[in-house]
Amino acid sequence: MSTPYNFSQGDAPLELQTSFWNKWNADYREHDMSAVSARQAEVILGWLENIGQKNLDILDVGCGSGWFAPELGRYGVVTATDLSDEVLNRAAIRWPQAKFVAGDFMALDLGASAFDVIVSLEVLSHVFDQKAFIRKLSTHLRPGGYLMLATQNRHVLEKYNAIPPPAPGQLRRWVYKQELADLLEPEFEPLELFTVSPIARVGVMRLVNSWKLNAPIRAVFGNRVERMKERAGLGWTLMALSKKRA
Repeated sequence: MSTPYNFSQGDAPLELQTSFWNKWNADYREHDMSAVSARQAEVILGWLENIGQKNLDILDVGCGSGWFAPELGRYGVVTATDLSDEVLNRAAIRWPQAKFVAGDFMALDLGASAFDVIVSLEVLSHVFDQKAFIRKLSTHLRPGGYLMLATQNRHVLEKYNAIPPPAPGQLRRWVYKQELADLLEPEFEPLELFTVSPIARVGVMRLVNSWKLNAPIRAVFGNRVERMKERAGLGWTLMALSKKRA
C-alpha cells in the first residue's frame, strides 16, 4: 500500500514547516493536552521510573510547546528542541529550568554521546529522511542510552480513521509497526514495541472503541480492556523503547 501523503523536501521548505509548527503549537499544544499525548507521557514516565535514576541527561526532540519538559525534569537535566522558534521562546520563559534549542534537528549540533535518554513524541512521521533521523538520534546517545519514541500507527490511522490531508508545511509519512522496528534495528536494540490509545472514527471499530459505549466495561474492569486493545495493536500511537547498540 502506498503512502497517501508523502511530501518531498521541495514541497515543504524549512521556512514553511517552521511556520506551520509555530501556528499549530500556538493553536493547540500551548493551551491543551490531548488524551493521546497524555497516554504517551504516561508510558514514557513509566520507562523513566524503571531506569531508576534521577540525574539523567535527557534530550526531547520535537518538543513542540515544551509541555513535557517539567515532567522530564524530575529525572534529570532536560534539553528540548523543535522547529517552533516562536513557541520555544515562550516555553523558555515558562520553564527556565530546561534548555530550549530552536532549529532543524538534522542541522543542530547537540553533542556526540551527550545524553542518557532521548524522547521523541510524534516526530518521526514529520521528517523527510527517517533513516537519517534515527541515525542522528543514535549519535547523541551514550553507549547503552535509551531512545523513547512515539509515532503514529499507520495501520490504525488509515484503516479506522479519516484524517484530513496535511496542511502546507506539514510533512507526513506514517509507518507500520514492522517499518518502525526495521528503522530502529540498525542502531538500536529493541526492548518494547506496542500501541497505545485505541481510537477509531469509521467502521465497526468506531463502536468497539467508543468511549461512551465502553463506559460499563470500564466501570467493571477499569482500563484492562483498553490495555488489551493496545497490546493487540489497535492503538493510535506506536510506542518504542530501545537501547543504543554498543
